[in-house]
Amino acid sequence: MNYMFTGLIEEVGTIKRSTVSNAGSGYLVVKASKVLEDLQIGDSVSISGACQTVISKNSDSLTVEVMPETARRTTLGSLRIGDRVNLERAIKASGRFGGHMVNGHVDCVGTVLARATEQNAVILTIGYQSHFGRYLVIKGSVAIDGVSLTVASLAQNSFTVSLVSHTLENTTLKDARPGTRVNIEFDILAKYVEALLKLEQSKEKTEPNIIEKLIAGDEKESVDNF
Repeated sequence: MNYMFTGLIEEVGTIKRSTVSNAGSGYLVVKASKVLEDLQIGDSVSISGACQTVISKNSDSLTVEVMPETARRTTLGSLRIGDRVNLERAIKASGRFGGHMVNGHVDCVGTVLARATEQNAVILTIGYQSHFGRYLVIKGSVAIDGVSLTVASLAQNSFTVSLVSHTLENTTLKDARPGTRVNIEFDILAKYVEALLKLEQSKEKTEPNIIEKLIAGDEKESVDNF
């Protein structure tokens, strides 16, 4: 089953223990409070944008098992004791959808290139692998460390997002500085559109178009009437 998140962070947790490496599997123990209220074993939780399954919990923490693929593709493999992480439980069917559709499937790790202040906002410039640029549009959605944000501007290998004070105070992006590595999930709708376009292009290459069909039909009719 695919679980869905909204990119609205519920709380910032702290790593209590990690046996995960950048290329290997292991366990993360995360100190939390709010997300533990109704969390059950087997439930999904987003940890800085990466969807993980809860395998155990107690009164002040939860434990997840990180796969090698997750460690390679996200920042979870570099987390150490004391590091802060954004936490969000999967949305309930009856819940209010306030952000955008976030799957918790991180596409790549980006790097904060610059941080600037503009009146009451903080502008982060984030560098990323350029081939993902097809999924970004100005005023479109993107998830950074699990936080639902809006793309403010685009450059060849980077984009900017504008953070309001509430986001800064309630997520780990408050600590983001040039050099900080962040998990990026691009909008799932863009990926579906791309897949559909590729499918249609593939059909066009393998199926004769309407004119070719008409010509083929005329030729067959001429042969039949000979």
